[in-house]
Amino acid sequence: MMRSGAGNLNKHVESVNALNVFPVPDGDTGTNMNLTLASGVKEMEKQAASGTVGKLAEALSKGLLMGARGNSGVILSQLFRGFAKAVSDKKEINAHQLADAFQRGVETAYKAVIKPVEGTVLTVAREAADAGMKKAWTTEDTAVIMETVLNEARRTLARTPEMLPVLKQTGVVDAGGQGLVYIYEGMLAALKGEEIAPDAPQAKLDTESLASLAHDNAQSKMDASQIEHGYCTEFIINLKTTRRKTEAFDEAKFRKSMEQFGDSLLVVADDELVKVHIHAEYPGDALNFAMKFGDLIRIKIDNMREQYASVTEGKSAASTPVQTGGEQKAEKKKYGIVAVAAGKGIVDIFRSLGVDQVVEGGQTMNPSTEELVDAVRKIEAENIVILPNNKNIVLTAKQVSQIVDTPVTVIATRSIPQGLAALLAFSAERSHEENEQNMTTASGAVRSGELTYAIRDSQVDGQEIRKGDFLGIQEGKIEIVGQDMVQTAKALLQKMIGEEADVVTVIYGRDVTEEQAHALVESLSQIYPEIEFEVHQGGQPVYYYLFAVE
Repeated sequence: MMRSGAGNLNKHVESVNALNVFPVPDGDTGTNMNLTLASGVKEMEKQAASGTVGKLAEALSKGLLMGARGNSGVILSQLFRGFAKAVSDKKEINAHQLADAFQRGVETAYKAVIKPVEGTVLTVAREAADAGMKKAWTTEDTAVIMETVLNEARRTLARTPEMLPVLKQTGVVDAGGQGLVYIYEGMLAALKGEEIAPDAPQAKLDTESLASLAHDNAQSKMDASQIEHGYCTEFIINLKTTRRKTEAFDEAKFRKSMEQFGDSLLVVADDELVKVHIHAEYPGDALNFAMKFGDLIRIKIDNMREQYASVTEGKSAASTPVQTGGEQKAEKKKYGIVAVAAGKGIVDIFRSLGVDQVVEGGQTMNPSTEELVDAVRKIEAENIVILPNNKNIVLTAKQVSQIVDTPVTVIATRSIPQGLAALLAFSAERSHEENEQNMTTASGAVRSGELTYAIRDSQVDGQEIRKGDFLGIQEGKIEIVGQDMVQTAKALLQKMIGEEADVVTVIYGRDVTEEQAHALVESLSQIYPEIEFEVHQGGQPVYYYLFAVE
């Protein structure tokens, strides 16, 4: 069912992207849902031999969490996370249990969203699950339940324009809801023994497991002499061992104890199985300790020093520093900062302000949970601060704390200017609580604007928009529509600048020359001689200009 659902969604990615109501180069909803689900199915395939609904659903949920991208991907991962919890102990499920799993999925997803909005994928999922639960009282046929869920999802999707004004203005249904309908269509087809899309291309994944990604990156950036724990060790503990006496398993205590054997530790546990990944110098010690809790299965040990030699053959040793034997491992610093950004200039600005890791991403490609986790794991710090800098990445960033052991704080920055303002309010000398409050306040005080272009004809808030028009956007709302880039930029800034404005920051993108940017600022300086203008080369795609007014 999940393979078929993923295949059907993959076939319709572009049609889902086309439903995005914002007429900017933003193809994220279909793409994000597709990459997220593909990651889940790939993880599920590893458990295909288990033959139980519970095991498959657990693996699916894990893969979805690791690969979740954007709000739509996060919500999708939460829907099936709740589904997986409902069937976690089931080898097979009946009609009522299937309906209940959909219901549990909705409950979990709603808990993950602070302010649910009617007319979105959440509404489609909720109404569909409610219909499935009602039908479960009158039928024992799982295909009938799935068909009921799908039909109600379609009906609710058709009503989304009446629930969300922006959908009605644009004449489309909710993109996330449409993506979910495609998934349900595939699931029903498989349940009925049909092939809905036999010629659909296979979903392309650009992510591997968290553990593999972590040590692959390490191998490409370090000298072999820096590998302190040389054996990548993976195994699963079967907690239900009955042939011998075992100790009671406590995940938190187990994780703490395992840290003595190495680094890059990853522990994923449920009631029956514990998956462990660790880089250890003496893997036998780690295995012996783990055997106290159950039998070990699927043991895999790789010599990373040999892997390194293979991967880096021919690479100059001078490209990476070598740690001398007398040096000790650096102590953790108090704070580490991760920011999401696109454009070399913007990346350089963030780094100059103290950001440890910059994850490439933004409006056209939201990074996955896995990519953010990887960035966090590269930082030796007691506390991590994440600046998502895009409203569609905030939920993804918040999922990182579920995976890593280091405390993570997400400052819900929705734009690059907000992220920069938050950074300027940060101080390593302040407490965690003070930094969170100051950074949140600072990011909320800056006015953000963008200049981009329309990729299709549209109508938003009564404004007629034609493909190729320049769009001046303030705080996520299209304020100015024009045919001239400079005039549109001026009109947007005139709307943004208030009486209290002192500083305006202009960050120009890769499609704007330095001469054009300075000419714009010179013109604005004549209109607002009392305001200080700062110009930076951002090199960002999609947006000609980013504006910050303070």
